[in-house]
Amino acid sequence: VSLDDPDTMDLAHRDPSALVERPGAVTLDEIQREPNLLPAVKRAIDRDRSAGRFLLTGSANLLLIRRVSESLAGRASYLTLWPMTRREQAGLGTCGRWDELLSTGEEKWVDLLAEGSEEADWRSLARRGGFPTPAIEMENDRQRSIWFEGYIRTYLERDLRELSSVSSLPDFRRLMKAAAFRIGSLINQTELGRDIGMPQPTVHRYLNLLETSYLLVRLPAYSVNRTKRLIKAPKLYWGDTGIALYLADEATPEGPHLENVVLHDLLAWRDARTPRADIFYWRTTIGEEVDLVVETEGRLLPIEIKATTRPRLRDTTHIRSFRSEYGDAARAGLLLHTGTITEWLTADVLAVPWWKIV
Repeated sequence: VSLDDPDTMDLAHRDPSALVERPGAVTLDEIQREPNLLPAVKRAIDRDRSAGRFLLTGSANLLLIRRVSESLAGRASYLTLWPMTRREQAGLGTCGRWDELLSTGEEKWVDLLAEGSEEADWRSLARRGGFPTPAIEMENDRQRSIWFEGYIRTYLERDLRELSSVSSLPDFRRLMKAAAFRIGSLINQTELGRDIGMPQPTVHRYLNLLETSYLLVRLPAYSVNRTKRLIKAPKLYWGDTGIALYLADEATPEGPHLENVVLHDLLAWRDARTPRADIFYWRTTIGEEVDLVVETEGRLLPIEIKATTRPRLRDTTHIRSFRSEYGDAARAGLLLHTGTITEWLTADVLAVPWWKIV
């Protein structure tokens, strides 16, 4: 049953138990529209602990919504479904080959990546994004633009109001547009507010709302000191590149959008696996930076992303600095590019086309 249906929504208000206390498995869609259903679900679970009785789906993170008082702690597992990955769109039902890489010795990476991938157009993928309708069913950018506009209007005029009160929807949309121009950049809320004429506390609240609804991704900085990870400025990315490009009115994706494509695939991989992995970026005070760092089971995989068909030796500099800093904890690095050649540029940095992994 979907809470988009007015009769279902009315019943959820009047008699939530009637929705949840029915025989068999129950799926409640758009659950964030009526958080008061959650206590009824909790009571039903406590009476019958059979696994898999309820599937609760929605377009926001329940744990971050202030008016949700029931988290179903100890009674629920959470899975984030990001927009579809490239391989899901191709019908393969998976994300990138990260598990294969991490479970294989570096000396075997070239042989591993020699199999099973066809060259792909990353710009087309970035423009499509990962929402099923524009990614799979629509044939051109004009059709997708109409869909993206409808999605954003629905988000602003209905979904956002259910998450929190927003005094000015035009201001909120202006913030979304400004954020869409800053993909891959460090988030400076004061500077962002100054650029669009908005107080920093409002910018902070609006960014939190975008993150709660999975439109925005804040990528933390890597540090051995876990407290510093929380203090350092995060980098900004989008949950869907198609939405970001539409908001920015950009027809041609650039290098940061390729970073976003790779990050999106990693997020889908991370949130569907155990044991958990973490994803960061790395930056030093002198400006050395590695686009992505994957931390899992005590090892670090540095990844640099270049929108070039001809990666050069100089493109490996920051990965090698990272490996020098973290020693045995760091695996050989990956330099993802848009060409066709897989080769070791140095003894510890493998240049590989992005589509062979993502």
